[in-house]
Amino acid sequence: MREHDFGRRGSFGRGGPSPERLRGRRGRVFDSAELQLVVLDLITDQPRHGYELIREIEALSGGLYAPSPGMIYPTLSLLLEMGLVEEVSTDGARKSFAITEAGKAHLAENEKPLAAARSRLAALAEAKDRADPAPLRRAMGNLREVLIIASRKPGFDEKKILESARLIDELAGTIERL
Repeated sequence: MREHDFGRRGSFGRGGPSPERLRGRRGRVFDSAELQLVVLDLITDQPRHGYELIREIEALSGGLYAPSPGMIYPTLSLLLEMGLVEEVSTDGARKSFAITEAGKAHLAENEKPLAAARSRLAALAEAKDRADPAPLRRAMGNLREVLIIASRKPGFDEKKILESARLIDELAGTIERL
């Protein structure tokens, strides 16, 4: 597929970035520093354990991205070592973490990168809500093939070419008014 072809190739055109483009080549939405900020942000209001953080990030992305436990738990361990979070006791068996004053200060110092990370999650959620254009690509492909085949038939003269173009233009206007 060429870059200008219709569809979800990953361009930032009318439909916005595709989920694939947002994730990048290796499937990562965030680098380590950004994930740390997102985690800190999510535990600002209430302590959470790793699984809750995974599910919350997944919900914020509209279900299109969920960090693996292999990303979340090392991030929590690092934040703990850095003094940005602290372990809090809970009724359950899972460790929950709360943000420290140092963690709050770190978030305040990194407002712009946090806003960019939040924006990326919101863009993923928005991308999920857009309708899949696959039926349109299929229909456009069908139209293209029919036009190529018809134009090669004997007797497909200028009158038929102009009538076909008129029908396509009429349909384009109808679709535009939808």
